[in-house]
Amino acid sequence: MTTVLVDVDQRGVASVTLNRPEVNNAYDETMLHGLHAAIDATEASLSSGSPVRCVVLRGRGRHFQAGADLHWLSAVQAGTPEENLAASELTGTAIRRLSALAVPVVALVQGACLGGGTGVLAAADVVLCGEDSVFSIAEVRWGLHASIILPQLADAIGPRQVRRYALAGERFDAAEAHRIGLVHDVVARDALEARGAEVVEAILASGPGAVTTTKRLARALSWTAAEDGSFDRLVAEHSTARQSAEAHEGLSAFLQKRAPAWAPSDR
Repeated sequence: MTTVLVDVDQRGVASVTLNRPEVNNAYDETMLHGLHAAIDATEASLSSGSPVRCVVLRGRGRHFQAGADLHWLSAVQAGTPEENLAASELTGTAIRRLSALAVPVVALVQGACLGGGTGVLAAADVVLCGEDSVFSIAEVRWGLHASIILPQLADAIGPRQVRRYALAGERFDAAEAHRIGLVHDVVARDALEARGAEVVEAILASGPGAVTTTKRLARALSWTAAEDGSFDRLVAEHSTARQSAEAHEGLSAFLQKRAPAWAPSDR
C-alpha cells in the first residue's frame, strides 16, 4: 500500500495524504521517500501548463502523525554510521523541502501530532487542527533530540517555546498549540475539512505569482533559510545522537515497554 497518496484536482490543489493509519501515520523510510516524491511532483508541475497552486496535507485515520516509527529507528540505530546519517538526512531534507516549497502548504490535523510530526506542521504555511488534537515534541523521552526540525519549530513558535516543550517532551492540547503559534485555527473536528476548504479558496483567489514571491521573501527572513552548512551540522548531530548509549537505552525501554534508566524510580 502506498504510504503517501497524492491527488491533484482541476483547480491545481494537491491533496497529499499520509497513509499508514495502522501505526497512526508514524513515518519510516518508505513514507519519507513518498513525501519526497510528492514534493518532486509538485515542483515539476510548476514548470508545466497545469501547475499545482496549493498543497493540502492530511493524515489518514484517527491521528494526523505519530512522529518517527520507533521500530524503524531501532533498526536504523543498529546500522552503520553512514546509514544513520542517510536516515537523518532523508528526514531533515523532507521537512526542509516542504518548508521551501514555492506554493502554500495547508495542514489539517486530527487527533495526535507528535515528535517529527510537529516539524511537518512547522514547515506548513497554514495549520488547522481539531479541538481534540494533542501535540508533543517528544524526542528527548527516548534519549534523542529534534535538531533537524528545530529551525522550523523556531520559526513557528519561537526559541523560547521550543525550549519549553522540546526539553520536557510534554504533551499539550489544541488551545496551547494555538497560543504558542504551532497552529493557526482550532475548530470542531467535524468542521476541519470545511475550514480547510475556506483557506484553500482564499489562496486560489490570490495571484499565484504574488503568493509565491511573498512566501519566498517571508522565508528569507526565517531560521529555515539557514545555509547548507548549518543544516549539515544539524543532520550530523541528529545521526550521532541516535547511536549514543542514551538513545540505545531509550529505544530499548520503549520496545520493552518499561521506563528508561534515567526516569525516576517511582514512576
